[in-house]
Amino acid sequence: MKLFLFSLGLGILFLFVLFSYLVDKDIFKQFDFNTTVRVQDNISRRFDESLSIFSDIGNFEPMLILLIVILAIRKKLWGFIVFGLFGLFHIIELYGKFFVDHLPPPEFMLRTKYLIDFPQFHVRSEFSYPSGHAGRAAFLTVLLGFFVIRSKKLTQVQKLIIIGILVSYDVVMFTSRVYLGEHWTSDVIGGGLLGMSLGILSMLVL
Repeated sequence: MKLFLFSLGLGILFLFVLFSYLVDKDIFKQFDFNTTVRVQDNISRRFDESLSIFSDIGNFEPMLILLIVILAIRKKLWGFIVFGLFGLFHIIELYGKFFVDHLPPPEFMLRTKYLIDFPQFHVRSEFSYPSGHAGRAAFLTVLLGFFVIRSKKLTQVQKLIIIGILVSYDVVMFTSRVYLGEHWTSDVIGGGLLGMSLGILSMLVL
């Protein structure tokens, strides 16, 4: 089982590297634009505020707090390695944003609503690949899914319900990043692949 998880985690990480190379070569440029237009055309503008608030859950601080709570409950010293992999995700994310030539969606596509609006403090990264929100969501849901599946206290029905909620959370988070015009679809896919791969590798030490 450990060998399978290790191979799966490395395989998805390799897929992320390959996908990043293709993104850097602008292979998905038309696909990204067309997908954003379709998503924004098919979701009502009345969801702007609710999706913006939901998207805030995926920021670094809430996800870090959630990870601390999860590992505190588990009370395993190996949790420090998981923190290291969570940190590694952000290092790779920053590397991508600096070196993968991938501009974010233009301002006219941006639909994010801020609870407290200070335009002078709104800073967008020059490059948008990969999506940190998508990566953090994938990382945490993979870990939570692992704990749910391994739990002896939950029934099969309860496990299926919780897994369904986790998958739904990811789908809404990924969609919100594209709908709000914060990221292209390729940014979300790249972030999801990176977060998933490091989440699976974290399972090995838990």
